[in-house]
Amino acid sequence: MASKPGIFTEWPWQKLGSFKYVVLIPWVAESLYSYTTKGEGERDLSNVLIFPFLLWRFLHNQIWISLSRFQTARSKHTIVHKGIEFEQVDREGNWDDQILLNGTFLYLSSKFLPGASHLPFWRIDGLIITILLHAGPVEFLYYWLHRALHHHYLYNRYHSHHHSSIVTEPITSVIHPFVENLTYFVLFTIPLMTLSLSGTLSIVALAGYETYIDFMNNLGHCNFEIVPNRLFQIFPPLKYIMYTPSYHSLHHTQFRTNYALFMPLYDYLYGTVDKSSDVLYETSLKGKEEMPDVVHLTHPTTLHSIYHLRLGFASVASKPYASKWYLWMIWPLTMISMLITWIFGSTFTVESNRLDKLKMQTWALPRYTFHYFMSSQRAVINSFIEKAILEADQGGVKVISLGLLNQGEELNNNGELYLRKHPNLKIKIMDGSSLAVAVVLKSIPKGTKQVLLIGNLSKTGCAVAQALCQKGIQVAMARRDEFEKLKLQFPAKLGSLLALSNSFNSQIWLVGDGLTEEEQKRAPKGTHFIPFSQFPPKKVRKDCVYYNTPAMKIPKSLENMHACENWLPRRVMSAWRVAGIVHALEEWDAHECGNTMLDVGKVWDAAIQHGFRPLVQE
Repeated sequence: MASKPGIFTEWPWQKLGSFKYVVLIPWVAESLYSYTTKGEGERDLSNVLIFPFLLWRFLHNQIWISLSRFQTARSKHTIVHKGIEFEQVDREGNWDDQILLNGTFLYLSSKFLPGASHLPFWRIDGLIITILLHAGPVEFLYYWLHRALHHHYLYNRYHSHHHSSIVTEPITSVIHPFVENLTYFVLFTIPLMTLSLSGTLSIVALAGYETYIDFMNNLGHCNFEIVPNRLFQIFPPLKYIMYTPSYHSLHHTQFRTNYALFMPLYDYLYGTVDKSSDVLYETSLKGKEEMPDVVHLTHPTTLHSIYHLRLGFASVASKPYASKWYLWMIWPLTMISMLITWIFGSTFTVESNRLDKLKMQTWALPRYTFHYFMSSQRAVINSFIEKAILEADQGGVKVISLGLLNQGEELNNNGELYLRKHPNLKIKIMDGSSLAVAVVLKSIPKGTKQVLLIGNLSKTGCAVAQALCQKGIQVAMARRDEFEKLKLQFPAKLGSLLALSNSFNSQIWLVGDGLTEEEQKRAPKGTHFIPFSQFPPKKVRKDCVYYNTPAMKIPKSLENMHACENWLPRRVMSAWRVAGIVHALEEWDAHECGNTMLDVGKVWDAAIQHGFRPLVQE
């Protein structure tokens, strides 16, 4: 909100929440009904195309969001090197309101405005008039309106809401209070109203002009420089009729310069051009390749998780991962994205973060969870991981942590495979098991005398069991095969505290992957399910307590966190990811992979010292 919200700040449908799309249903229904019931000569193609055009606007904006986040994660051509936080994502979550507003007026215009229905597909005179009216009245009036909005009275009540985002994303361009957005809408309809009343409006002019506005709005707020200098060399006057992302970014950092809509001409005419515009453009375009100190290597989980990544849907990524019903409506796109990553994919950068001077990136493999259980894919996955490790090593990365299934024992023996193949690696490979063990041990309620260890065993699970037995806590197991496997690894002096039991009466269950619904149903009421695996168990009991997978809250100084890590809450990182960061901060000269594990207490104390905190179970 603005610092002192004025009247008509809220959108009319704000209280409807996610049900706001119902405002379009009557118009869409009437449009489809009219088109299907009227005769050939009476049908209005331009009216029925309004809804597909609105869908195109949604897609167009989403393409820019994903492109911008992909480019800024790589950081080479980033303009403003600061982070975005969850507060900004929440504030900009209503970016689609202006599309609903536009759609409502398009339907009303088609129904009541002379010359706005039964439009021809193409008219050259209408296109020329649109260009002239935009370059003249629209750009001129916007410039002075924009300057007026920076007067302290209007700024405090309206425009400060938009400027709350110093670091912009494409959708920042349309984040305004309702009345301000309505004013812009009236301004942008000057060419279209003129065409309509003069009988020169066409489908191409309407769709083309609004797509142009969306394109330029997104371009100016994408926070990475993309406009090639060659365009200005070929046609020097372009400098005055088309802005660049770096040009407009100065308006968000300096506030009192570069007021123009899309044409810097008016800033030059009235002396409001920022003197550093050209220098910032050249610097941002040239860019600087910057390798991180720490890389966390992850992968998408379910097919829908691709939308949960930071590069996907911003509002979805900003919340813990959960299956959404509306994502099933775009399953063709989901399948296409999966096939593309399967055939042409390579490891890609998901996000960049910073903790003081430590630079971090998350890279993702183009493979989903189900690929890791296909024997035919193991060699391919290992080649992806190996290539990522070598690339990071050559770039000077200090630590790479293996997340999710990238450290599978059957896949690569917890990362030891790569160390055997490349013994002279400078980069340290981390499976993060020591910190994961520490988090699980700290999660167990005080006074616990017995726990049930159930599910598929892992390096972390074995270490947790041994640490508990050393504390005198009995570890019971219900699966004979897992019991026999663990028994072989246990010191003889602790063997008496490890027991095979058919009883499920323990109130504390330490669970790994593969916990079945039938096993959960046998748990007593009030049982605490504490995962030691990277994946959480499916919640089938409402009368039990389910803990998060091993994770820690991150320090407030860790920047650019605006996407949740899989199913974890906001500003929470998995223990495996935190372990890599702590390893780099401490500059430890050791790998943690294969059977090797660092000192659990030492790693935990180091994490706490650097500002990471235990995740309190709710």
